[in-house]
Amino acid sequence: MSATNSTTKRGWPATDDAIDAGAVLGALDDDACRAILEATSEESLTATELSEQCDIPMSTAYRKVEKLTEAELVEERVRINTSGKHATEYRKSFDDVHVSIDDGEVAIELTKPEAETDAGANYAVADD
Repeated sequence: MSATNSTTKRGWPATDDAIDAGAVLGALDDDACRAILEATSEESLTATELSEQCDIPMSTAYRKVEKLTEAELVEERVRINTSGKHATEYRKSFDDVHVSIDDGEVAIELTKPEAETDAGANYAVADD
């Protein structure tokens, strides 16, 4: 199996890094992972927030975001709170997943979202 990020000009800069097709397909086949992807499509959420919104145990939320992060389907950021307590938050990192089979090889192409004003930032600031 082989996969690469999209080389289209749309959205974030594409890379030629190989994507693990098995990891992507495994994550997309998981009900809890799909619920997390839906929840993080509009906003970044912490594992606690995901546990509550997706109605899954905290331990499951952590396992599933790890699975999604390894499959490059969500990105991690640090939420910096003005109170000094920081948290890791997660957000869906793609618009589309294209799966194709060519000569017996499974290929995955992720289309990255349009760049936002803070697309390069690895943190977000929140008032708590």
